[in-house]
Amino acid sequence: MKRLLLLATLIAVFLLSAAGAALAAPGGATWGVPGDFATIQEAIDSSDVVNGDTIVVGPGDWAGAFVTKGVTITGGDGAVISSGPFHAGAQVYMGFRLLAGSGGAVISHLTFDGADLAIMNGAAVDGVTVDHCVFVNTLQGISNWRGSDWIITHNVFEDLWARNGGGIAVLIGDFAGTTGGVNNNVVAFNKIYGTLHLGAGEQGGYNGSGVSIYADFRWGSAGALEMKGNVISRNKISMVSENPTLVDFDAVELSYATYPYAPPADEIVCGVIHDNSVLFNDLRGSGNAIVFTPLALADCNLVSRNLGDVPNRGHGVSPAAF
Repeated sequence: MKRLLLLATLIAVFLLSAAGAALAAPGGATWGVPGDFATIQEAIDSSDVVNGDTIVVGPGDWAGAFVTKGVTITGGDGAVISSGPFHAGAQVYMGFRLLAGSGGAVISHLTFDGADLAIMNGAAVDGVTVDHCVFVNTLQGISNWRGSDWIITHNVFEDLWARNGGGIAVLIGDFAGTTGGVNNNVVAFNKIYGTLHLGAGEQGGYNGSGVSIYADFRWGSAGALEMKGNVISRNKISMVSENPTLVDFDAVELSYATYPYAPPADEIVCGVIHDNSVLFNDLRGSGNAIVFTPLALADCNLVSRNLGDVPNRGHGVSPAAF
């Protein structure tokens, strides 16, 4: 079984590598911001802009948007998403929050600097592509809650920060027992590097993370029914915490999260998070390499050919409250 999973993973990663810069091949009309519209939100809200269209964002600082259509949002040189919809709970700006109707959207060639929850899946949206973007010191770079079939590739994450949660570059997670599971997401060919910074009032008790597969059963949440077929491959992750004693950093984590920490039997844990692949990643220079919470997850997922130690320790990531 694991050999078949390895073969399927290798084929998928090879196809992504061959696609390179041509991952998104949008059709439809092309619209400019500025030019046709004053803001990205105005473009998305226009009845003239439909699924399959492309919104090209010009140089300068721009606010992100609530995304309600399956459009491509791409930047030219110097296009920076520096703010966007405000998240009252976390008291930070989001960049793009994907809502119902945005399945199949593509976000590419943009820099996120100032939008601390840069890309958020807010409605179990499937089939989103995020490629060739730069994320600068975000609280959470890409937060794919409850979505399947995302492609997250060829992005750069420079520094992260945490404030009693967050400090995560890429999160694949579920907290609502999503019907059908959270499956077949690909995180490949990304670079995550720098320092995990800690905000004022940080109390610790968790770790930040480069890439996390996270079933969230904390505080009575419904967690996940199933998380399988997700691929983490060919990423370069090299990050350390500015205070690892308080909040350490895990390059990759697979976590069945409960609070207080009391995971169920191994067969139950492995019935939820299984047959995911963590392959060919370079994790050297990170605080911890690969962490399984609980350790049983090492036996029901394919983890092979990664550079770096596998200490299998840490408290687990804590996604920021949404």
